[in-house]
Amino acid sequence: MLEIFQYLDWKKDQEASSLVCKRWLNLVRLSRKTIHIRFSDGTDALIKLLSDRFFNIRNVWVDENSLISPAPIYGRPSLINRFPLNEIWKSQLDEMRECRLSDAGLAAIGGGFTKLESLRLTLCNNVTDVGLISIVEKCKLLKSLDLQYCCVGDNSLAAIAKYCTRLEDLNLVCCKSLTDTGFVQLAHGCGRTLKSLRLEFGESLTNVSLEAVGFHCISLQILSIKSELINDEGLLSILKGCSLLKSVKLHCQNITDEALQAVGRFSLSLELLALHDCNKLTDKSLCAIGKGCKMLKSLSLVNCRALSDLGLDFVAVGCVELMCLEVRECYKIGIGGLKSVAKACTRLSKLVVQQGMYQQLDVDALSDSDISWKYLQSLHLISCSSIGDEALCGITRGCRNLKKLNIFDCPRVGNEGIVSIGWNCKFLTDLTISYCDQVGDAGIIAIARACPQLSFLDVTDAKKLGDEGMAAIGEGCPLLKDLKISGCQQITDMGLSYISRNCKLLESCNMMGCNGISITGVATFINSCPKIRSVSIEKFKFSQRTESRVRQRKISLWTKLRVRQRKFSSRTKPRGHPLLPWV
Repeated sequence: MLEIFQYLDWKKDQEASSLVCKRWLNLVRLSRKTIHIRFSDGTDALIKLLSDRFFNIRNVWVDENSLISPAPIYGRPSLINRFPLNEIWKSQLDEMRECRLSDAGLAAIGGGFTKLESLRLTLCNNVTDVGLISIVEKCKLLKSLDLQYCCVGDNSLAAIAKYCTRLEDLNLVCCKSLTDTGFVQLAHGCGRTLKSLRLEFGESLTNVSLEAVGFHCISLQILSIKSELINDEGLLSILKGCSLLKSVKLHCQNITDEALQAVGRFSLSLELLALHDCNKLTDKSLCAIGKGCKMLKSLSLVNCRALSDLGLDFVAVGCVELMCLEVRECYKIGIGGLKSVAKACTRLSKLVVQQGMYQQLDVDALSDSDISWKYLQSLHLISCSSIGDEALCGITRGCRNLKKLNIFDCPRVGNEGIVSIGWNCKFLTDLTISYCDQVGDAGIIAIARACPQLSFLDVTDAKKLGDEGMAAIGEGCPLLKDLKISGCQQITDMGLSYISRNCKLLESCNMMGCNGISITGVATFINSCPKIRSVSIEKFKFSQRTESRVRQRKISLWTKLRVRQRKFSSRTKPRGHPLLPWV
């Protein structure tokens, strides 16, 4: 029976099985291996209760990010939205901090989950060295430890080095209390087993720590470093000592071509390379990568202003196995480098292009008939002001197997280009058309008719989109799970009713800034969508009755008092949006 219960991955299946009888309840408790705890009142007491019920837990994740998130789960305090920055807000915030995970909660985790293999603590600022030492002393089977944004120091690193002799994955992003002394002890104690290391260097860490990693961590495969202080010396120590590196992510301003040339010489098994804000690197670095890293599959270049098309030409010649290419805000890289990669790397499956403020790519050249996009499945065109309907039509004609398309802030794209997407991309499941003012009902209707398997649709700020387009989505896309229509002011309650009536699998909807949607439309929408789990609306658009309904169904409600419409551009939009962060 336990072997059967191992296949119950979904929380709803486990809960349903536990209600059958007491024996099944005990079996569910024995088979459960993962616990995810978000911020709640009395986190320490909750952990003690869970440790008494579940005995074979292997993975624990305590996420207190909701304390500062603008959209916590409904029913929990949302101080950022409810209180201004005054004494009331500060007092309420202090009360919330008292309910957060503390050293006593960590001691309960260590005492109750002795078989723990993975511990992830996100923004647990109340945790200190005392609590972390108490847990590593008892949980000696730990293989993965994530302490990002936690206030841990050298004493914790010394304890980890002493007791966690099987540690393989360590995340120390934004742990600013660390020094070289503790980190050297950590590398000496866990160096033989450590395979993944993520660091964000503060003012106390220097190249001495990287030299210790290079000397002791000979099995390291994944390295991610963000620092403004380290230079080539420390990085060279790691590259010479860790010859098994497969993934390297660097967010460092002071590294030069010497470090990247060492990557090409020593990291011959490298499969992923990400370079962010490395402005001192030139084409010599990419030349070394192309000559040495023949197994490279993913390359990300973000704000590396000295790199040009010549460097991408070297990568295209040497790294023919490349499958993912990301070029963002690299002002000297133009269409020539992209075409070289597209022609040589025939198995390219993901392409991300973001135009810089001073860069005007000839995106029409991407539709060149000489370029084969046979394996391309994910395409992101971000802030490409030069791309229009003609270019988009040419690109989509060659991307027959495209599954994910992201068009963000491309003002020249209109209905003609969107219609071509529907004609050519029959396997599309994820579509984003954000901040494209010319897109209206005609384009969305074509998408709805041609892509019935669409599960994600983002048409944020499509000012010409109305109820007719929503009706087509409701009738043509029954598998839709995530819908974002914020800023679409022509959509009314009638258009929203088409979605709620036909898209029964819908789980998330963002309708911020939709002036045509009323309180009645929101209430009808929430009542008609049986699987809805997340709704984003203005605060004044839900009544007390809708509020009660949301509480009963435990729906995540993201609210704001007012919405200010803003058009993002390459100069004003947040760094990294809409892509994932670098670590």
